[in-house]
Amino acid sequence: MVRFGIGFDCHRLVGGRKLMLGGVEIPHDQGLLGHSDGDSLCHSIADALLGAAHLPDIGHQFPDTDEQFLGAYSIDLLKEVGRLVGEAGFDIDYIDSVVIAEAPKLGPHYSAMQSAIADALSISEQCVCVKASTTEGLGFLGAKEGIAAMAVATLSNIERK
Repeated sequence: MVRFGIGFDCHRLVGGRKLMLGGVEIPHDQGLLGHSDGDSLCHSIADALLGAAHLPDIGHQFPDTDEQFLGAYSIDLLKEVGRLVGEAGFDIDYIDSVVIAEAPKLGPHYSAMQSAIADALSISEQCVCVKASTTEGLGFLGAKEGIAAMAVATLSNIERK
């Protein structure tokens, strides 16, 4: 059986924080506000994986009311999601994602993000695609007030012998 899951996440940009996306620190004058490091790309991928495996979402798995996740690196949370997906009997076949941000330019960081995500999930870099888009100046994302990400994950049953 093949399953698909979709994930979305968005965080406000603020001063005084590192910008983390896909487990990679991106040079920028602002970072994403969140209980964890605010990595909206990792969060959207986590929710896509959890949804495809029919598991509770990231907010249930790592609640922002739990102090143990305060300042957590989202790439570490994604690694735990990968473990949960495997325990549920699934292999991760492919992840496709898009980050929606006016700035900074993310193209130079695609490879590093894909590598970090693949490493966290113990899959090939060829099974992870990261892209970026803008809203052409529209809305709060276009006003550079935040960054959003969407992801789709494809899982298949692990053949047990």
